[in-house]
Amino acid sequence: MTGEFDNFDNKVDVEVLVIGAGVVGIYALYRALDAGFSARTLEAGDGVGGVWYWNRYPSARFDSESYTYAYLFSKELFDEWRWKEEFATQPEIESYLNHVVDRFDLRRHISTGEKVVSAEYDAAGRAWTVTTDKGATVRARWVISASGGLSVPNYPEIDGLERFQGQAYHTGAWPHTPVDFAGKRVAIIGNGPSGAQLLPAIVDIVESVDLYQRTPTWTTPLNNAPISDERQAWLSDHFDEVVKILTTSPSGFLHEPAGKFSSQDTAEERQEFYEKIWRSPGFAKLTSNYYDMTTNREVNLEFCAFLAGKIRSIVEDPVTAERLTPKDHLFGAKRPPFVTGYYESFNKANASLVSLRETPFVRVDATGIETTERHRDHDIIVFATGFDFGTGALTRMGVKGREGLDLSVDWEDGPSDFCGFSAHRMPNFFFPGGPHGAGGGNYPRYSQDQVDWITKTLVHARDHGFDTFEPTAAQQDQWMTMVETLAPQSIFSAEHSHYYGANVEGKVRKFLLNPGGRPKLHEILDEMSSTTDFGGAFSRAEEIVGEGVK
Repeated sequence: MTGEFDNFDNKVDVEVLVIGAGVVGIYALYRALDAGFSARTLEAGDGVGGVWYWNRYPSARFDSESYTYAYLFSKELFDEWRWKEEFATQPEIESYLNHVVDRFDLRRHISTGEKVVSAEYDAAGRAWTVTTDKGATVRARWVISASGGLSVPNYPEIDGLERFQGQAYHTGAWPHTPVDFAGKRVAIIGNGPSGAQLLPAIVDIVESVDLYQRTPTWTTPLNNAPISDERQAWLSDHFDEVVKILTTSPSGFLHEPAGKFSSQDTAEERQEFYEKIWRSPGFAKLTSNYYDMTTNREVNLEFCAFLAGKIRSIVEDPVTAERLTPKDHLFGAKRPPFVTGYYESFNKANASLVSLRETPFVRVDATGIETTERHRDHDIIVFATGFDFGTGALTRMGVKGREGLDLSVDWEDGPSDFCGFSAHRMPNFFFPGGPHGAGGGNYPRYSQDQVDWITKTLVHARDHGFDTFEPTAAQQDQWMTMVETLAPQSIFSAEHSHYYGANVEGKVRKFLLNPGGRPKLHEILDEMSSTTDFGGAFSRAEEIVGEGVK
């Protein structure tokens, strides 16, 4: 696809191949080019943006503050792009990402409409051959797969889905032409962030909307607001401070921590504090809460009782309020949605909640959905059922490494990797933002850490004459031992959270985040990079014997 690049005595088309042009992929391409490598990107979609290209349903938006999610590598970019709201909508996000691509002249390096279906490692040539669904092939020395953890939509297993004669959409694969909801009878299956965003956006224009809920979630207000001139000026004036906080804090947010444990307040003071938290923006419900909110079961139960009271005070029908109140998990055990007007929507006469725990699906037919309670007619069914998180894209990409490694097979019982972005037996292949690649905070900030480290690693290889980077088995075992040891201490629920793959039927329940967070990631990476050969992860051509690495 490009001119040949003669390097390390073996010809490749490009030094660095990036897969995916979402938030992480765009940054990876920028960093590779900026470091002087030849680089190109293959993107499955017909435009850039990744999750923000595909997820364009009504009211899709950030629930991380816009300026904390955005790129931080250029103050000029930071200043020139004026976000309209604290939590921007999808059209503005997509426009921003296209602006970045054009401003830094990246578009000529991106091939859209090219879905990767195979990536195979050639041990003799120390290069990867990547093939797309259109038959195009690229041979690259290094591959950075930024395919994302939220890129493979998950559909529920319901008998008869193919028989439905109306319109059916997944929030994660939304059409580019607007969907006309006016006067329609709509089903929303799922009540996570996308379902909770969509319901208030359409409730006033549809004839009826039924939200099918398997498990209630602790949904709380987003508390969005326009970004004032004063706020914009403050962010610009304090850019260096903002960058330092976002790139070093455990959460990757700007939220002020509580500065105290729950035991430091009286019962009355805690209720006042919870009211303040209820009014706080987005993820501050977690990051600005008591230090022991996620570790002290009793204080978390107290906060849940406070939230349950809020639900009852908003939702007029007590039966619906009860069904919307979680009984089987603490606050934060599932990724909580932060939205506007969700509970209020159920006070509308045309909106109803269907509890799938009480009345499970029976089948879908030509005209609608049948549960054990009754049949409901629908013109439109929306699947707001999330993604095959963490491993979904990588295991469907035909990735084959050394010694017969096949991700579609070897990761069937859960991923085994190093630092959430590389793996033993996958030389020169990186996947920032992959399984165990995020720590439960602001996703782009964690992924930026990984891309920065990967870029430094490629430069180190070039400067020291190394051909191959591959974590040793011992390094990978050390990382995975940390994951498996600390995962049980996480608040996330193996039964309910997509961070365990709980939303995907048949998927093995394995923790898919980094439970050690940013500090543990940097500790292990610093240890690895303390020697020239990164503890044996680097090798040169003469050190490679057959398909094994000394």
